[in-house]
Amino acid sequence: MTPGSMEVPGQFRRSLVIAKKDIYIYFFKGPVLIFGILFPLFLFLAFSIGRDLPMEFLVPGIVGMTVFFTATSVGPVIAPWETRMKTLERLVSAPVSLSTILVGDMIASFVFGMLISMVPLSVGIFLLGGEIASPIAMIVGIPLATFCFSAFGILLSSPPTDTPANVMMLSTFIKFPLIFISGIFISVGDLPTWARYASFLSPLTYFVDIARHSVDGTNFFPWYLDLLALLIFSVLFYFGAVAYHKRSLPKRL
Repeated sequence: MTPGSMEVPGQFRRSLVIAKKDIYIYFFKGPVLIFGILFPLFLFLAFSIGRDLPMEFLVPGIVGMTVFFTATSVGPVIAPWETRMKTLERLVSAPVSLSTILVGDMIASFVFGMLISMVPLSVGIFLLGGEIASPIAMIVGIPLATFCFSAFGILLSSPPTDTPANVMMLSTFIKFPLIFISGIFISVGDLPTWARYASFLSPLTYFVDIARHSVDGTNFFPWYLDLLALLIFSVLFYFGAVAYHKRSLPKRL
């Protein structure tokens, strides 16, 4: 076994340790709970209450918004908080690469997104009588989308600040328009032409499309293209996050 092949598993184990630390420290922080759970819940309730919408439309929407907000709520908190507490200096001085640290943060975001996303999905299926027409697409789509959104959250945390509120405001400013053009409240096919083209630039569009296909069999894109788009976005977000964090790291230390 070559030294390089031994190094990859070693760095991944370090990422798991970092993820464990993030889970213990950040899952119950106020910004994570507010922007990751309460905000999407109240936003969706404000949209759905009083409207006679079919369950096949509601379940994919709430699942899509939950996965999106939960998976992107942990990452933006970690980097500024580590900067403020001076623990980032300790991490980068340890035998771990910046990529290892970011992967650990992504794993923590991924776990949070996966755990919370099971709540609306279970409620929709078991309590509200929803059905899954294509379980395979949902089983593959949720983890891939959660990974994609976790990488997106890490990218959003790249500005060199030690104030979590600044990053959370920036991430909300970016994420908020995406939910209105991604087929959650209005199907992509019913959007104005300009908004429909803009929706192609949102990774959330492709997961909501997978969720709708999984629940009622309808979709705007072929579901395998949705998966491919999420995979491409995941790669772009991850390498973009690594590049921007490398650029901002000297300003954090």
